[in-house]
Amino acid sequence: MTVEESAPVPEAPQPTSKLVVAITARALFDLEKGHALFEDQGLDAYAEHQRSHENDILEPGIAFPMVRKLLAMNAGAPADEPRVEVVLLSRNSSDTGLRIFNSIEHYQLAIARAVFTSGAPTTPYIQPFGAQLFLSANPQSVREALRDGVAAATILPAKAATQVHDQLRIAFDGDAVIFGDESERVSQEDGLAAFHAHETMRAHEPLSGGPFRAFLAALHSLQSAFPPDDSPIRTALVTARSAPAHKRVILTLREWGVRLDEALFLGGRDKGPFLEAFGADIFFDDSQLNIANARLHVAAGHVPHGVSNPDDE
Repeated sequence: MTVEESAPVPEAPQPTSKLVVAITARALFDLEKGHALFEDQGLDAYAEHQRSHENDILEPGIAFPMVRKLLAMNAGAPADEPRVEVVLLSRNSSDTGLRIFNSIEHYQLAIARAVFTSGAPTTPYIQPFGAQLFLSANPQSVREALRDGVAAATILPAKAATQVHDQLRIAFDGDAVIFGDESERVSQEDGLAAFHAHETMRAHEPLSGGPFRAFLAALHSLQSAFPPDDSPIRTALVTARSAPAHKRVILTLREWGVRLDEALFLGGRDKGPFLEAFGADIFFDDSQLNIANARLHVAAGHVPHGVSNPDDE
């Protein structure tokens, strides 16, 4: 594969009039005790544990704050025309999943649609729901969703972090996430100097779209429904790029008609402290190294796409 080639991103689902996010139970709630029991003792022990504790409310998981903020954007919208829908996808059975729905009801989360597959893959149901984003603790499920053209990320299960902002704050890496990975391939194969020369020469040539382009566009559309000075959403590009490679990014976003509220061109600095300063509810990056650093500060989702993830292509 040449430096100008990149793994193709499948056609994204057709946009809908609302933002739809599909999420797994382990991302929404802290189910790690039950998951450990399943790993150690098997399905029967897990099922008995969930049934015997079905009235015990689960603690919020790593993506819980993001989901709550997303659903809050339906305030003032017609009940039959929500701005945001969150769909639960779970490998639990409907029987063991009762505890999950009891917890959803307890926290008054407006999640009405769910799929329980009793151990079967959940990814076939992502596209029928029209989801633009899928979050899961299962790397294989994430890879399958990406191959189907849905923005997807693997999130390491953890308890929900303390919230700093009422505003939903989402941060994205650029290359291989929002954009294609062709420029990243130049950097990795030929070095930083070649990368800067490549980007300078192509500054007015828009970058190709990456797996999160459609989700970013849907998020931008949702953001546009609110006054700019009182938006419940704030977005940021947090990239290792620096001048002169910044210009192509800015002109590409302008060409797409997409707004990002903040752009951090870090020139290789660790992203974690900057993400913490931004107050990100979640950060998406294709690099496992960047994700490891980011997770020390904020919730982070790994996007297994592009040249940094050759085994996933």
